[in-house]
Amino acid sequence: MLVNLRDICAIAEQKNMAIASFNVPSLEATRAALDAAEESGYPVILSHAEGHDPFAPLDYVGPMMVALAERSSALVCVHLDHCENLSYMRRALEMGFTGAMFDGSMLPYDENVANSARAADMVAAFDCGLECELGSMGTRENGAGHENDHVSEAVYTDPDQAKDFVASTGLDILACSFGTSHGIYKGEPHLSFDVLRQIRDRVSVPLVMHGGSGVSDEDYHRSIDAGIRKVNYYTYGVKYAGDAVRELVRDFEGAHGADAPVYWHDMTVAAYERMYADFKHVIEVFANGAAPIA
Repeated sequence: MLVNLRDICAIAEQKNMAIASFNVPSLEATRAALDAAEESGYPVILSHAEGHDPFAPLDYVGPMMVALAERSSALVCVHLDHCENLSYMRRALEMGFTGAMFDGSMLPYDENVANSARAADMVAAFDCGLECELGSMGTRENGAGHENDHVSEAVYTDPDQAKDFVASTGLDILACSFGTSHGIYKGEPHLSFDVLRQIRDRVSVPLVMHGGSGVSDEDYHRSIDAGIRKVNYYTYGVKYAGDAVRELVRDFEGAHGADAPVYWHDMTVAAYERMYADFKHVIEVFANGAAPIA
């Protein structure tokens, strides 16, 4: 069932849990996320990042995501992630997306406020909730593989500024920076729960963790208890899928020889199965002990 970003985050708020938001740039990833949600009984968010358009064009994956969400027995929000161009956002809204994120975090504060407010005006004409970001993870969400030894580049969200930002933009949920970063960690992420709690004390909207890959289950739970209601998850999921394909090819060549044909459909099955197992685990971790919804 297709639901609004505001409504799905309201469920998370009521139950002190977080909703998993999976970037799904393929049919296999979309199936894995929906099947994991249906099996576990928890809501899920299917996301498409503007930065993924070169290898997963919105015109192709967007209608697929909406159609499969409508057919699902799970509660599903179809969400536009890290959108920097309002014209791109309008295309997603017209496809039936029920959540959208305007990311002006790399802009000067006044420009971020102005463009986020324009995004709020735009989504008001659709059944769509709005996410905006204040602070920065230090990298962009563009699907490129990288390791994070540059967390110091991240800019923590200023709690007092967050209060003004929410009031000035009309957003529904706030993505904030408290020590996470997009991509693969070389070491351990160092989260500032003090920053997160201060933001939570000053704003009344649900909070979002970006750069959630690499965070321990314990720190996920601490973040959720401090107010996180949506967690973005992408890099490690597709890395594990890639590892599964590599293992499949290695085992096949070992059994049949290096010149034996390896078929694409076998690779997609291996990727799906690995993502399904990973996504189901992540959904259940983010549930934070809450009972299944359905």
